Amino acid sequence: MFERLTTREETLIFTLSTALTMERTVLAMLAEFEEHAQRDDLRKLFRRHTEETRSHVANVEKSFQLLGEDVVGTESPAIDGLREESLAAIRRADGSVLDAVIAAGVVETEHHEIGVYESLVTKADARGAEKVVRLLAQNLRQEQAALEEAKAIEKGIERDGMAFSV
Repeated sequence: MFERLTTREETLIFTLSTALTMERTVLAMLAEFEEHAQRDDLRKLFRRHTEETRSHVANVEKSFQLLGEDVVGTESPAIDGLREESLAAIRRADGSVLDAVIAAGVVETEHHEIGVYESLVTKADARGAEKVVRLLAQNLRQEQAALEEAKAIEKGIERDGMAFSV
């Protein structure tokens, strides 16, 4: 890709490239989370968000095409770190807290994805790439909805686990 980022257009393409890798990694994470999840509401979220994430990959790929660029993924250390942290927590989690650990990992990951898409939408909008903005804004809305659902599930898990009320 780029040895150095010297233009704003290059930063858009670079961030789009990391987003592609991010979404591909999230597909693997969702499968891993679903495999370990005990609650039906979590598994449903993962199945639905897997389908959405596949469309996110397609939207990012289409954005490359609309911008006249080759579809290329670039390493995404942030998502790799989130995945590794989540998997480490899952390995350490007792069955009684496993869903809480998974839900927390989902919330953290969704926050990252939202930040990436907010930046991409801003960059694409500044360049007048309206079709790209529409595709990436769709991804952003779905990530925001997934975050809200994950937070609600996490809150329910935490409340269910409370042995006392304050």
